[in-house]
Amino acid sequence: MDITIHATYLPQDDPDAALAFYRDTLGFEVRNDVAFRGMHWITVGPPTSPAFPSSCTRPPSTPASPTTSAAPSSR
Repeated sequence: MDITIHATYLPQDDPDAALAFYRDTLGFEVRNDVAFRGMHWITVGPPTSPAFPSSCTRPPSTPASPTTSAAPSSR
């Protein structure tokens, strides 16, 4: 039986410990490492798997305002 995981999200509260585990213990390679306002996104993968495009984008500085629908027109 073959099991494949394409991507998963694993929340953690210590990025240094998580990086040490996945990189140093499991032997994964770091694909991306982004820190922003106290948050940290680390993308890792096994060196034998093909690299896949990944993107980490900075969230907007302010939340987008909700869109409002136009009032219905009278006919």
